[in-house]
Amino acid sequence: MKEDIKAVQNSFAVKTDEELVALTLEKPEVYAFLVERFEEKLLRYIMRISRSTKEDGEDLLQEVFLSAYKNLNDFDQDLKFSSWIYRITHNKVISHFRKVTARPKTTTYEGDSNLLNILASDEDIARSLERKYTAQEVKELLEKLDERYREVLVLKFLEEKDYKEISDILEKPMGTVATLISRAKSQFKEKMLEGSSNRQ
Repeated sequence: MKEDIKAVQNSFAVKTDEELVALTLEKPEVYAFLVERFEEKLLRYIMRISRSTKEDGEDLLQEVFLSAYKNLNDFDQDLKFSSWIYRITHNKVISHFRKVTARPKTTTYEGDSNLLNILASDEDIARSLERKYTAQEVKELLEKLDERYREVLVLKFLEEKDYKEISDILEKPMGTVATLISRAKSQFKEKMLEGSSNRQ
């Protein structure tokens, strides 16, 4: 019996997200495999863009999965499922924080310090850094950015989404996305240099 269950799980593991969506419409229990595939990624994304506590992030995540499940019939086949569920997550975070005025501090994930290495690859920036930034310091730099800039940086460099996916998630033209990323990188570097000079 255990072998049968494992065989079923393995057969779902190799299916694409879009194939799992189609199967879920026939067998709702299959949705659990989509949840398992995305829960860690989406929680990390919520935490990075929302400044919420982990508990609030987990509550939002449940709302995301519930909303996605209810709307599976309307899933746009022209989109990747990942873009579609990231869009739902983005919209949930925005609507949630329109209702909440006081934002609790975020807890971010280790590894976000990689963002600094990506954005600080310019020689002049690299030379100005006297020591390696910690994940906490990168989080603080991100929090100083305008929200629209912070989110595109998170999507591009931490969630590793391409321009088309970011365009689908944020529902903005790709040209706008490119402009936002360029401005976001500039603002990030500005804040980084300010922080660097303050340490001297």
